[in-house]
Amino acid sequence: MKWIDRLAPLQLIAALGMLLMASNAQAVLTIEITQGVKGALPIAIVPFGWSGQSRPPERLGRIVAADLARSGYFAPLAEADLPSRPHDVAAVRFPDWRMVRVDNLVIGQMDLLGPDSYQVKFHLFDVYKGKSLAGYSFRTNRRGLRRVAHQISDIIYEKLTGRKGVFSTSIAYVTATRKGGRSHYALSVADADGYNEENILNSPQPLMSPAWSPDGKRLAYVSFETGRSAIYIQDVETAKRIRVASFKGINSAPAWSPDGRKLAFTSSKNGNADIYVLDLGSRKLTRITTSRAIDTEPAWSPDGGSIVFTSDRGGSPQIYRVAVGPRGPAGKVRRITYDGNYNARASFSPDGSKLVMVHREGSHFQIAILELKGGQMSIVANTPLGESPSFAPNGDMVLYATEVQGKGVLEAASVDSRTHQRLDFARGDVREPAWSPMP
Repeated sequence: MKWIDRLAPLQLIAALGMLLMASNAQAVLTIEITQGVKGALPIAIVPFGWSGQSRPPERLGRIVAADLARSGYFAPLAEADLPSRPHDVAAVRFPDWRMVRVDNLVIGQMDLLGPDSYQVKFHLFDVYKGKSLAGYSFRTNRRGLRRVAHQISDIIYEKLTGRKGVFSTSIAYVTATRKGGRSHYALSVADADGYNEENILNSPQPLMSPAWSPDGKRLAYVSFETGRSAIYIQDVETAKRIRVASFKGINSAPAWSPDGRKLAFTSSKNGNADIYVLDLGSRKLTRITTSRAIDTEPAWSPDGGSIVFTSDRGGSPQIYRVAVGPRGPAGKVRRITYDGNYNARASFSPDGSKLVMVHREGSHFQIAILELKGGQMSIVANTPLGESPSFAPNGDMVLYATEVQGKGVLEAASVDSRTHQRLDFARGDVREPAWSPMP
């Protein structure tokens, strides 16, 4: 999204309208690995055993294999090439798996315990050492089976990489479609692999900037349903919502404080676009910036001690930082980006050491990461229409929106830019992605 679009809500509405596509297809997310790590870890995931009479309600082994494959760091062995299909530890013959040159093996079993009650067990093995690395048992209902599979993927990922997995997380996003010649917008939430999609809000007017609360239970977002921009907070489970900012002029870009008690956002209530912080308990509003320039897109540091934001006070959009305290700004505004002629929409990595942003050198837009210590800028994705980047909750990947063949899609790239994947919905344009916190 270009800088001028952020300044003029009416122009923004028109621009969004031009991006709409007509489709009655069911919302299904196709995930394509467009670039994987050379030498990805070979692993075998055996289809989980099943004790029931009919077909299993979920193919857990396939879900785990798909999770690990789309991370880009694992290369699951094709089911047709599995030398055997053990379901318990006693049946595992490690020499067979060494012959097909896999480093690790996953086996599992799913049992029906009663009406809508299941037990799932799995083991992860080091094939060459011939020993178990992990083994867990879960109890769940049918609805929870996919989540258990994602939890298994998270355990395997952390055990083999040393970093937490994010397969059990969710993503929020905005879709734009046309129905009966009219524009239609939806704020949706889905599992990280695109399943279990749920529209939590439908509107004939644009929806923008979803932001997860730190506990993962609420979303803040911008809606134009009243004819002008307003910020709402909505409970994801109950759909109960409240309007928290509907001042005259622009109300945009909500960002939660790390403790979930405050919301930073952009408002032009006093005639100029500045950064404000709203205390959600007392409803006290504090102005953070007072420049004549346009200040927008705030993001909190993980420790809650500062806010970064986009401003054109230097002549072009760049990222600035200001310390904040209980009474407002606690220091001078400081510019922190100097590479390129455009830097915008920054957000912090979970550990606070990096910022991801939309970056431009000359006329070419990219998704870039800035190391705050040392100031090194690195490019993670070359995409001329990239927007709304944010880190995964483990800091390993970056999620952003872009456009492919005239259609809005989501993409994710590893922070070292070695892996890329595309998340393409069957219907409409998909924009404004936000990755949930860890469950």
